[in-house]
Amino acid sequence: MAKSTKPKKTDEIVIDKTPKDPFLTELARLAKQNNKIDPELFEKFSVKRGLRNSDGTGVLVGLTEIGDVHGYIMSEKEKVAVEGRLRYRGIEIEDIVGGFQKEKRPGYEETAYLLMFGEMPKKKELTKFCHLLGRKRMLPEGFTENMTLKAPSSNVMNKLARSVLAYYSYDKDPEGRSLKNIVRQCIGLIAKFPVFAAYGYQAKVHYYDGESLYIHTPDEKLSTAENFLMLTRPDKKYTKTEAELLDLCLVLHAEHGGGNNSTFVAHVVTSSDTDVYSSIAGAIGSLKGYKHGGANIQVVQMMEDIKKNVKKYDNEGEVADYLAKIIKKEAFDGTGLIYGMGHAVYTISDPRAALLRGQAARLAKEKDLEWEYDLYALVERLAPEVFKKVKQSDKSFCSNVDLYSGFVYRMLGIPADLYTPLFAISRVAGWCAHIIEENVSGGRIIRPAYKNVAEVREYIPLNKR
Repeated sequence: MAKSTKPKKTDEIVIDKTPKDPFLTELARLAKQNNKIDPELFEKFSVKRGLRNSDGTGVLVGLTEIGDVHGYIMSEKEKVAVEGRLRYRGIEIEDIVGGFQKEKRPGYEETAYLLMFGEMPKKKELTKFCHLLGRKRMLPEGFTENMTLKAPSSNVMNKLARSVLAYYSYDKDPEGRSLKNIVRQCIGLIAKFPVFAAYGYQAKVHYYDGESLYIHTPDEKLSTAENFLMLTRPDKKYTKTEAELLDLCLVLHAEHGGGNNSTFVAHVVTSSDTDVYSSIAGAIGSLKGYKHGGANIQVVQMMEDIKKNVKKYDNEGEVADYLAKIIKKEAFDGTGLIYGMGHAVYTISDPRAALLRGQAARLAKEKDLEWEYDLYALVERLAPEVFKKVKQSDKSFCSNVDLYSGFVYRMLGIPADLYTPLFAISRVAGWCAHIIEENVSGGRIIRPAYKNVAEVREYIPLNKR
């Protein structure tokens, strides 16, 4: 059932905005002044900043059998770039995608099963698993009204995290630590994530943007991708091509090794022996960041900025010059980053980007947006060359999946508010797989060391300060 209404006076939400306060300004100044650590100290004490070694490799902090991200090899203690590879439970991502696409069926549910339980489901097992997800998509009575509509958020990711934490209160055994109970909770969250995100988005556009409110009931017979498209559209309509492409995006984002920021957060929080809902909420908070899951939004905004400032999109010189300005922090957001380019592991190629690039090209042709696809492809080709020239560096890097995912979402008519929540809908399968692995094979709380470098000072009584 759909509810279509315009906001009324009684629907208005009071937003707590920070007033202009000189004291807060002073506190912010002190916070900045007294939290600066001399960069030379990091080198002096051999600190692995970002848990990365000096050669760019990651600090080994754990073992996993779930995802394998391969982008380089170590030869005689030197990092050597190789073509990127991604495996889920030892199976090449290209083979997984080719398998379900050849049979013209959704692949995300099969992928979630593989990640969590370590093997490909047989036909009967996959059918049962899909039915189980379908039955668990419905939210409890009163949840939507009380937990979503009465407390909307301007960012859907925050609402998604709140929905996960709120669902703890509706669980009959939220603190149960048996593996069976953890598996039950994980399956329930994977099923409900599209609903949490869709309803959170509807609340956002209704209360913050003044648009009509549409609350559709999830269909247990539809796939994860199909349910998401149906729940977020006023008329509930979508095409088979749209569902297939979104399903591919979900599969490609489902897992990326134990070291990516949000999955590592899930491991860290789980290692403290807390509940599943707390672990997943923590991972959502991590994924929201612009340096992680929020990067695809930045890509789209960056490309819009390029289109505004470059007269001829097909002129390599003009595009290269503007990319140079971005790198020099003279254009776009001043960070010096070309979003969608570069990765902590992949150096020559990102297999996810390669798989998505072809689909983006096909969809762009269908929608008469080939000119825009060509601009993305041009940025992908020119960025490494421009970076080397501007930075006088021989560093090799490639595009990552974020370069094309936002473009694909936009061509599918998916609002930018939902780009990162879509990432979460996909990645929750990987998070759950790692939570299960941490519970089975972890056993120790994760606690790295921080060295204190502050000077020892004497306490000064209040009346003498």
